[in-house]
Amino acid sequence: MQNIKKKVEEMGLTLPAVAAPLAAYVPATRAGDIIFVSGQLPSVNGDFSAYCGMVPTELSPEKAKEGAAICLLNNIAAAMSMLNEGETLKLVQMQGFVQSTPEFKEQPAVLNGASELAVQILGENGKHARIAVGVAALPKNAGVEVGCTFQAIKA
Repeated sequence: MQNIKKKVEEMGLTLPAVAAPLAAYVPATRAGDIIFVSGQLPSVNGDFSAYCGMVPTELSPEKAKEGAAICLLNNIAAAMSMLNEGETLKLVQMQGFVQSTPEFKEQPAVLNGASELAVQILGENGKHARIAVGVAALPKNAGVEVGCTFQAIKA
């Protein structure tokens, strides 16, 4: 767990506090060694206004990619809240949603913001399966939302 925090800090990033849910659910839940994280928005200190709107007409793909990376940090924070002493995270699957126009076909490129950061932070444990889809709308008009499934493994 400390290695993840240290790596994030070395990269000049901050591991956020676990985001409060927007409705009747929990940020993360654990079943055995599997940790399921609810969809996370690109929230920085509770504010995600810089990452709102439809891609590419209201939010650039580059800005949405940056938002996807923030979503990943929020996922890691939520997952780490479920770890026991001596455990670390292995990312198993990422589910990414991009609020985009029907003509936009580059959802995978947007989600690379989260996927690339996962490998930078977790190394081999950051390599994962992924879903990247375009949707008509997301909560609070967010441009991107990411949910992850992790495995708790011995550090």
